[in-house]
Amino acid sequence: MASSYPVPSPPPKFNHTPETIHAAAKRLIDSSRSLEDGLTKSIKPDEATFDNVIVEISEDENNMRMEEYITFYQHVSTDKALRDASSEASKLLNDYSIESSMRKDMYELVAAVHKSNEQKSLGLSPESFRFLDKVYKDYVRNGLGLNDTDRERFMAIQKELSDLGIEFSKNLGEEDGGLWFTPEELEGLPNDVLEGLQKGEGENEGKVRLTYKYPDYYPAMRNVMNPEVRKKTFLGNENKCNQNVQIFEKAIKLRDEAARMLGFSSHAEFRLDTKMAKTPEKVMVFLEDLKTQLTPGGKKELARLKEFKAQELKKRNMPNNGKYYLWDHSYYHQLLLKQEYEINQEKISEYFPLDNTMSEMFKIFETIFGLEFVEVTGDDKNVWHEDTKQFRVYNEKPSDGSKQTFVGWFYLDLHPRPGKYGHAANFGIQPGFTGKDGKRRYPATALVCNFSKPTPTKPSLLKHDEVVTLFHELGHGIHDLVAITHYSRFHGTNTVRDFVEAPSQMLENWCWSLPELTGLSKHFETGEKIPEDMALNLIKTKHVNDALFNLRQLHFGFFDMKMHNLAKPEDANNLQASADYNQMRTDITMLDPPEGDNKDFAHGEATFGHLMGGYDAGYYGYLWSQVFSTDMFYAAFKASPMDGAQGRKYRHMVLEKGGSRDEMDSLKEFLGREPNSDAFLEELGLGKN
Repeated sequence: MASSYPVPSPPPKFNHTPETIHAAAKRLIDSSRSLEDGLTKSIKPDEATFDNVIVEISEDENNMRMEEYITFYQHVSTDKALRDASSEASKLLNDYSIESSMRKDMYELVAAVHKSNEQKSLGLSPESFRFLDKVYKDYVRNGLGLNDTDRERFMAIQKELSDLGIEFSKNLGEEDGGLWFTPEELEGLPNDVLEGLQKGEGENEGKVRLTYKYPDYYPAMRNVMNPEVRKKTFLGNENKCNQNVQIFEKAIKLRDEAARMLGFSSHAEFRLDTKMAKTPEKVMVFLEDLKTQLTPGGKKELARLKEFKAQELKKRNMPNNGKYYLWDHSYYHQLLLKQEYEINQEKISEYFPLDNTMSEMFKIFETIFGLEFVEVTGDDKNVWHEDTKQFRVYNEKPSDGSKQTFVGWFYLDLHPRPGKYGHAANFGIQPGFTGKDGKRRYPATALVCNFSKPTPTKPSLLKHDEVVTLFHELGHGIHDLVAITHYSRFHGTNTVRDFVEAPSQMLENWCWSLPELTGLSKHFETGEKIPEDMALNLIKTKHVNDALFNLRQLHFGFFDMKMHNLAKPEDANNLQASADYNQMRTDITMLDPPEGDNKDFAHGEATFGHLMGGYDAGYYGYLWSQVFSTDMFYAAFKASPMDGAQGRKYRHMVLEKGGSRDEMDSLKEFLGREPNSDAFLEELGLGKN
């Protein structure tokens, strides 16, 4: 390590075995249970104070969160035994978390401290009061006000929901389906994708296997000319994990039961009670209003695409029935960009080799936020897979000559492999916080994506939408890295769900700015920057078919609310999730389903990990937070995206706070006013020009 840098905090060690993962989970649970047993035996409610109860709870949380990354291996390890052990550890820790959250004796201690603060202020800092209030309300929301019989049932529901969530996620992670096609059937598929497909043997001699993983599926849906191949691929992907259908419907039923036990009229009402939106009614007004504003634009875009499809089919002497199918949209959207905007994603990708794009992206974040990324190499490097890169992250060197300071650890795991998490996400590995001993613990966070691997003839090349994805997920990583909170519970992205996407969504705007886009580029062969006319044409496409894109997001949001805002308890026994998902998609997006009366032709909800992974009654939040992200970008960065003064202001006022204060307060302080939707509507072409 270069001597000019201060010695960093020790990083997490990725040297676990199935046995040590199991042992660590058991030790964490035993230690936490022992602490809680000790507190409840030695302290009576009238003796409970913030220091002897709440501080001890916070320290236990900190210790748990520092080692909970043993559950991370299930998403990234190539060793199935290690993945299974990690998944089992996740189940054990979740089960214990439910058990702990249902302890009435602990609730009585916390309630006593909370009540004493209500009667006479304990003089707590705002963050400490927020911690006390959140811990207290968590117990209340976990059913501690229920009678013994109901509380026992409530606890059983929570454990079963935890198990269902893990099983749902594991099924998706282990999914390895695909279809065999001849190269001729895949006409239009980029050569580098075709070359990377598994070659068939025996009965599949002369064919290649197209999987449902991102690097295969999306290029096929966008580029393969044969509509029957696209149809088979689309339907195969929608039906790749049908064992999750029953899991999903069971979870909906259990969530509804639990919410009604607590006195809420639906699971959505329960979930939204602690969010920025507050009520299902407010969410539905938001969604309906957007649908009203977006549908006319969607109809115009659809008419244009249908005409475009008709012209293309005529050129190829193929029949046209006037339909525009679900498996048509990615293909014709892409073709429209190529022909009318001269957008060739394959050509564009040649200017965005992964390694250079990452390097330039780091420079952007270093300039805006005052950071420095330093890669770890040699014997000091410790990662979970050889493809993974490790970085030390520092604050910029102070201009006054004082000592540079450490920020945290950052990891990049960017290529697909068997058993790995199949999408793009940022995983917080360890939180930052200040312990009871007054010492600062520093965060570690990982970006896990599935970009195509280098081939013998080409490096990994990013499509523009993959560059956008990289910015988005790295935005979560930056949020994790720069947050400075006293309690691990509030660190980084631990904000309310309907705000958490806003910081990442805002950073996507840098991918649509000419100077920044040009700066990111470097042709993998010639080293040249992307030509200005190519970049400008790309930027013009930012909102092409945007109404249809946002209507798709609305479909997810409406479906989520339909599932989680049931009018009466018996509705949970008569769910038709697949039929509802398909019909609502047709009604809202206006894209045609397959011919026939089969309403269960696809089971998209069985692959909808968000609704089983924390976004239940929360998917509206993607569009909701987009309102805030656009407001922040227009207010602070639209005129000058690389403004370091605004970037540091944003870092300190919004990102640093994590969830340690009300997110609306952070927004209002940064904007200097109440946030509004003016910029969002203007960006979509729905507001004033």
